[in-house]
Amino acid sequence: MAPRRFPVLKEQGVKVRPTVRLERLRADHARVLLAFERENREYFARSIPDRGDAYFADFAAVHEARLAEQDAGVCHFHVIIDDEGRLIGRVNLIDVEDGSAELGYRVGEHATGKGVATEAVAEACRIAGTTYGLTSLIAVTTLDNRASRAVLERNAFTAVEDITIDDRPGIRYRRSHLGH
Repeated sequence: MAPRRFPVLKEQGVKVRPTVRLERLRADHARVLLAFERENREYFARSIPDRGDAYFADFAAVHEARLAEQDAGVCHFHVIIDDEGRLIGRVNLIDVEDGSAELGYRVGEHATGKGVATEAVAEACRIAGTTYGLTSLIAVTTLDNRASRAVLERNAFTAVEDITIDDRPGIRYRRSHLGH
């Protein structure tokens, strides 16, 4: 199935969004994915827990392990590619079990505020239902991460539980009715 391409809006008064597509994680993404993670490490650490030095030092092994998890069907990893072919983010469906998975996503600093995360999450929800046969997704974010909360709410996720994430107040979201 060809990846869905999102329209570029050019009308006056409408926020212009880059065209993005999701690609299932592959071995040949390793080099650009590592560069993306390094480039955005400090930016990500401002709002989510840092991956730690071992992630970067052992990236080849981490990448291989992710591909093995994907091959086993317990996770589905994706990279977000912009209209110029650059890797600008990730969307992952992890811990697949009983028709459900946890959604995680991150968009690089230079691509934020343009609708990329909203569009990529929408596409991930669609393929979760149509390609992977999932019926629901869970996502978590900290209470102070307004951008992440907005992305989830724009994509029909409903807050279902107050939680704690690394000693910070957070929210667990759920979305059913995938694939539309």
